[in-house]
Amino acid sequence: MTASNQFSNVTMTYLSEFYNILDDMIQNMTAATLTDSISNNFIAQMIPHHEAAIAMSRNLLQYTTCVLLENIAANIIEEQTASIANMQNILAQCRSVTNTGQELALYQRHFRQITSEMFSKMENSWTSNNINGDFIREMIPHHRGAIQMAKSALQYNICPELTPILQAIITSQEESIKRMQRLICCM
Repeated sequence: MTASNQFSNVTMTYLSEFYNILDDMIQNMTAATLTDSISNNFIAQMIPHHEAAIAMSRNLLQYTTCVLLENIAANIIEEQTASIANMQNILAQCRSVTNTGQELALYQRHFRQITSEMFSKMENSWTSNNINGDFIREMIPHHRGAIQMAKSALQYNICPELTPILQAIITSQEESIKRMQRLICCM
């Protein structure tokens, strides 16, 4: 949904790149190769989610002059780059922790519910010529999706090395949402 049909060239360039990143994320998350391991599946689907947050943050950094938002975006890049590396480092051993067909079906059903809502909220976020506000309205549902996916995975038998990564995702992204909500209230 848009606030106006009159976007500046800068806003149109920002939004065009955002929607390209979002489309790639949706494609890569939904096309991830799944196995009989929730641990593997979480990692396979979360890495493109994190990669998108990094790309979205870099897109914002080309345009924003808001120091507080620059700090949030830089933090997203730093934390999610480290999280990707941590997930890649444990992927081989996590694949060996398998789940039942029923667990896999329940997990994947919940994953589809979470991502369907997240994709919809991101695709239909209110846009304006205020790129800072646009980024926040796009990133909050993105972070909420990651939190919900991590909490969902924690309900199942997963490899022990994945648990602290999931807890870190929940903690860091809840804090990032709070920071963005405080900032958007001031805009």
